[in-house]
Amino acid sequence: MKKWLLLALTLLPSLALAEDTPTLDSGDTAWMMMSAALVLLMTPAGLALFYAGMTRSKNVLNTYAMVLSAFVVAFVAWIAAGYSVAFGTASSETLQMFMGGFGNMFLDGIKWNDLSGTYPTYVFVVFQGTFAAITVAIASGSVIERIKFSTWIVFVAIWTIVVYAPITHMVWGGAGAYLFDAGALDFAGGTVVHMNGGLAGLVLAFLVGKRTGYNKVAMKPMSVMLTALGAALLWFGWYGFNGGSAFGANSIAGLAYLTTTLATAVAAITWLVIEWMMFKKPTLLGAASGVVAGLVAITPAAGFVDVGGAMIIGAVGSAVAFFGVAVLKKKLGYDDSLDAFGIHFLAGLWGALATGIFALADQDLLWDGPLKESGDRMGQFMVQLESVLVVGVFTLVGTVIVYYIASALTGGGRVDEETESVGLDEGVHGERGLNI
Repeated sequence: MKKWLLLALTLLPSLALAEDTPTLDSGDTAWMMMSAALVLLMTPAGLALFYAGMTRSKNVLNTYAMVLSAFVVAFVAWIAAGYSVAFGTASSETLQMFMGGFGNMFLDGIKWNDLSGTYPTYVFVVFQGTFAAITVAIASGSVIERIKFSTWIVFVAIWTIVVYAPITHMVWGGAGAYLFDAGALDFAGGTVVHMNGGLAGLVLAFLVGKRTGYNKVAMKPMSVMLTALGAALLWFGWYGFNGGSAFGANSIAGLAYLTTTLATAVAAITWLVIEWMMFKKPTLLGAASGVVAGLVAITPAAGFVDVGGAMIIGAVGSAVAFFGVAVLKKKLGYDDSLDAFGIHFLAGLWGALATGIFALADQDLLWDGPLKESGDRMGQFMVQLESVLVVGVFTLVGTVIVYYIASALTGGGRVDEETESVGLDEGVHGERGLNI
């Protein structure tokens, strides 16, 4: 295997190949620390502003609080058990296919000077923890303005460990993990993060129910400017998300930088053109949505495709997300408040499948799978299809179970009618939202 892939697989010293002695590289360490910081910025700043700007002013603080709380609670849950379940070693080979063990709870057994490839294991823990946090935070966008804050906190803590961590293990858990061994390609989280978080949001939207007055009263965004600012911060942080997933300051990170930028730009243009053609008015909200759709779509493919692949993935990803937001949601009648499903799940689904179509058959880029081993592109596409189906089913079932547990522990998952009418800013937090 090539150096960059070895870095990704050497998650714990026990996974390192015997003939390779990990050596700390200051450049890789600095890059991975910076990447983790960039991904951190994406949640309590980027996603929080992106979501808060789209909600009503009486719920804007609650929306921001849900994203911020998702980050802090999920990260603690990640340290407590999530990391161990995702990247630890299970007690049997069969169990290892679907989850790691509990031997590294609270990072037990990991020393401060242990290395994951060429940088400290603790840095890898933080980097992956930011992924866990933003994944569950994405789901909040589907149920803002009506889910109980206490239910949300409990849901985040449990879901991070029992849904997110096993999926992470299956896709990125190294030798012995189900989808990893199958050869599924997911460079930075098309299935692990965006499909997972987006589908969890849709499931929650159905379980919690529609907002009072949905499709009957106007529910105008509080500030499109804040949403646009949030999208810009997400784009900025995404360089750590995708570039950091090369696990070093190397050429693969450079490729991910280029494809991330290009696909996102093409996606924003695509959304504006579609709006212009259909509604005669290109909107800032549409441009911001196109940016995020493009970022989502290129995530699983960022380190595997070239310029042509990036442009197609960005354009189609934006069109697919637009369809989900403008057509599918209306046709099916579900209340996905801020379109977490339409943008994250659908664009992530497309990106995951498109990776099998457009990944370069370059031995220096790919990790083990049908395309690398035998040049079998159809075989690779079928593996990608298998991965999205497995993740979809696991997320669907797991989210339903976790929600009912969280709801039972907090006396029901939905706020009362009076609180929903007054607004969750005052009703839940005792604070006044912005009136813009």
